[in-house]
Amino acid sequence: MDKPFMENQARHVHLFLWHQTLLPLRRLDQPPSYELLRLQSSSFRQTHRRRQVVQTSTLTLPATSGFASTFPPQTAMITPLTFPLSSISMAEALPGNTPEHRYPSQVKDGFDVLSFIENNTNFEGFPKLVNLNNCFIAGDSAGGNLAHHVAVKACESEFKNLKIIGVIAIQPFFGGQERTEAETRLVGAPFINVQGTDGLWRMFLPEGADRDHPAANIFGPKSEDISGLKFPATIVIVGGFDPLQDWQKRYYEGLKKAGKEAYLIEYPNAFHAFYSVPELEEASLFIDEVREFMKKECAKRFD
Repeated sequence: MDKPFMENQARHVHLFLWHQTLLPLRRLDQPPSYELLRLQSSSFRQTHRRRQVVQTSTLTLPATSGFASTFPPQTAMITPLTFPLSSISMAEALPGNTPEHRYPSQVKDGFDVLSFIENNTNFEGFPKLVNLNNCFIAGDSAGGNLAHHVAVKACESEFKNLKIIGVIAIQPFFGGQERTEAETRLVGAPFINVQGTDGLWRMFLPEGADRDHPAANIFGPKSEDISGLKFPATIVIVGGFDPLQDWQKRYYEGLKKAGKEAYLIEYPNAFHAFYSVPELEEASLFIDEVREFMKKECAKRFD
């Protein structure tokens, strides 16, 4: 790993929108290496009471699996997503439950966390070493959907302290009225199928909206033009046995057409949420790709 990246890793802020629930939090005095935004991304179907920024905390996770050897000393790995982490500062916001709180309440929750950090960089417990000019938003599945919309909202705001330099869209949950080839072919795929995704869209989207709503079909007939936004570099992770893969590829193509920096990573044998099985080869490759993407985007700050 390049020396500038190694020397500055403690100053990089990673804001993640998680699909899974993380480990219980515990306070530590050690300065955090990463800033983590946890927005429970399975908000299409979760039943948590809506609230805004509720807490920040720090935790240290023990190194797990062979992945730990690929990162700097004292770097730990967290499963099921097994991202490289050392000490982390977490800002937590539970999204509104559906269908009681439909879109855009979940996006607002995520943006409220960013706004809170932007306007409260000196509150008790906030890591002193954090450089808010190097922030990433990441999400898997429904969290990938929210990551995009929160990033768009952040681009439309005039943040002075916080800068989003990358979006990590891990098998993002997008859709549309059309039935794509993959949705039709992969009716027996693990975890999701069109019957299930249709039900989730009905709970998540505003009353009366169809699946071509911009919340679902990012670059569809009703979508908003983002070509004028300074949208951050984006990596899109796709699996060959994911029924949503055609929508994910269209998302990547839409970003490129809008003039944005985007990268498409495909794993032909990967199913939806494959990264939750760390024994899979693709899970290891996925970690490598995300690490290299973040490394590259951070390195641009030193050019």
